[in-house]
Amino acid sequence: MIVITGATGQLGRHVVKALLDRLPAEQVVAAVRSPEKAADLGVAVRKADYDRPETLAWALEGADKVLLISGSEVGKRVPQHQAVLEAAQKAGVAHLVYTSAPKADSSPLTVNPEHKATEALIRASGLPFTFLRNNWYHENYVATIEQAVRNGSFAGSAGDGRVASAARADYAAAAAAVLTGEGHENKVYELTGDTAWTYEELAAEIAKAAGKPVAYTDLSPEQHRAALTGAGLPEGAVGFVVALDADIKQGLLGETGTDLRSLIGRPATPLAAFVGETVRSL
Repeated sequence: MIVITGATGQLGRHVVKALLDRLPAEQVVAAVRSPEKAADLGVAVRKADYDRPETLAWALEGADKVLLISGSEVGKRVPQHQAVLEAAQKAGVAHLVYTSAPKADSSPLTVNPEHKATEALIRASGLPFTFLRNNWYHENYVATIEQAVRNGSFAGSAGDGRVASAARADYAAAAAAVLTGEGHENKVYELTGDTAWTYEELAAEIAKAAGKPVAYTDLSPEQHRAALTGAGLPEGAVGFVVALDADIKQGLLGETGTDLRSLIGRPATPLAAFVGETVRSL
């Protein structure tokens, strides 16, 4: 039996769908904070709240493999993940798969400290593991694409830094391949798109799909911060976006590899295809 935590999240839903393409529904369990949101998944549902460790023992009972999808609450992830890890140990789980971040144990990427700490906890637990170090998602740029189509421009502070993103469905397919395959124990996969792109290239793809000019304006971090604050974004979100663009400018999301393509047995979804589909949906 395979248990997916956070199964009603944006990535989790894709993983459940990918697993159902490979396995009978009775072999998949969705462990979620709000079971009522999982009624449409087509699999068994168990309540699992990262902040309530007492719910996790039942959620993972009988599991052979667990996909721990990292929590979304910055600053709370490490204790939340530790609670799932301890429940997995008590349940006798044979294989724990964790969605991490690029080069989590060595890169200064803004999002990495909690992933690095989680990976260390998992290694120390002695449980057989797989780390799926997902690069950025194409879907993170939906709002940018919408703004660019509407206004003919978007701004950032990433310079000519590159992003080796892929679609959520690609990363979900990789997770399903690991969860249903063999020989993945104690492996670390750096998952990226096949091609890394710049914001200028993103603007060009949006322009091509929308049939109108689209410009990217590169700002200094200070100008970027001021623009986001002026647009009404909360302080925490402003800090994160500016820090992430600084990471991109440094090349921390720009390295491509073959792990994703190898696991899913096909090329990753190209940026152009994603942008085109997004523009058509507006």
